[in-house]
Amino acid sequence: MLTVSGLLEGRPESAGLPLELVSGATGVDRRIASPHIQKTGLALAGFDHYLQPGRILVFGESEIRFLDGLEPAARRQALTAAFAHDIPCVLVTAGLDPSADLRASADRHRVPLLRTPVPTPVAIAKLTTVLEDALALREVVHGVLMDILGLGVLIVGESGIGKSECALDLVVRGHRLVADDVVELRRRGETAVIGTCPELTRHHMEVRGLGVINIRELFGVASTRASKRIELVVRLERWPDGSAARDGDRLGLDDAFYEVLGLKVPLVQMPVAPGRSLAILVEVAARNQILRARGRHAARELAARLERALGQGGDR
Repeated sequence: MLTVSGLLEGRPESAGLPLELVSGATGVDRRIASPHIQKTGLALAGFDHYLQPGRILVFGESEIRFLDGLEPAARRQALTAAFAHDIPCVLVTAGLDPSADLRASADRHRVPLLRTPVPTPVAIAKLTTVLEDALALREVVHGVLMDILGLGVLIVGESGIGKSECALDLVVRGHRLVADDVVELRRRGETAVIGTCPELTRHHMEVRGLGVINIRELFGVASTRASKRIELVVRLERWPDGSAARDGDRLGLDDAFYEVLGLKVPLVQMPVAPGRSLAILVEVAARNQILRARGRHAARELAARLERALGQGGDR
């Protein structure tokens, strides 16, 4: 949950949304539960039951002008009805000056009254972006996140299986490191999971036998990046002793997925064994996923050709 004070302390001006607390300071502990903004001018005309709790209420020029045109008693009644709902705060846009009644009602009901000089449409868009980031679901996973040919690849597996060594090989091959060992994940919207590295360990990697190394200093600025959307998960798995191949779908006809923060991300299960170049295999897996995203599925295309060939052979 995000409070109004947390929103103000989160430096929204860095996102182009300067906010000023005008009144209602005693209610800054109110919680913002949703990134969706409500601009329900009808709430001031008696239809306040449409107001949703936990969502910021925006007053633009039309709402401010409507309030200014009401008789004082009617204005106070309309504000009382609106503030009776569990709204976290009210944002006045376009630098408009709230009336004395609006300020007093905000103080009386302990509803923070904020003001921004940004026009209403831009303010709503920027505030939504700020809230989506602040309210995003978050998780920390043990793994390595790489940018391979523009594709965000999360490499996971048991400790000591070779994730960092694989990532180092990929960096040498010209790909970019996002995070090693600890990957911070946050969900953005309904379709994307973004991975970042904790500030303390950014650009660093721990490799057994070498210790901690600074990838950016060793390979240059282009070898790292701050964050990346996760579009493929590669899980490294040990082969059972004495086995020649792992069990499962060897042709790759069946799609597998890895659930991250409630979203399913394409998964490749990569067997680990002596003599296998993991970096090359992970890079090829990334290239193959890029082709699949474009509608090219090599295994299914080959299976379809085989079926056509068998069908033609049976007709003879």
